[in-house]
Amino acid sequence: MKVKVRYFALFREQAGCASEAVDFPGGTAKELFQMMTAKHPSLNTQAAALVAVNDEMSAWEQPINENDEVLFFPPVAGG
Repeated sequence: MKVKVRYFALFREQAGCASEAVDFPGGTAKELFQMMTAKHPSLNTQAAALVAVNDEMSAWEQPINENDEVLFFPPVAGG
């Protein structure tokens, strides 16, 4: 199925693009992120990263559906 993946901040730099359309065999946001880290190995900080599906913050276990837009956010430092 087709999904749109968008990257923010450091992830955008690491992926080398702001967004891309991908063929995803189905599964969760975590499985999609794992697929994208195989394509872009520098995206390796999922433990502290955030995910949103269709502009709503989501859990990594969120199922991904056809035509969803999935946004990946890197860890945020505060001070």
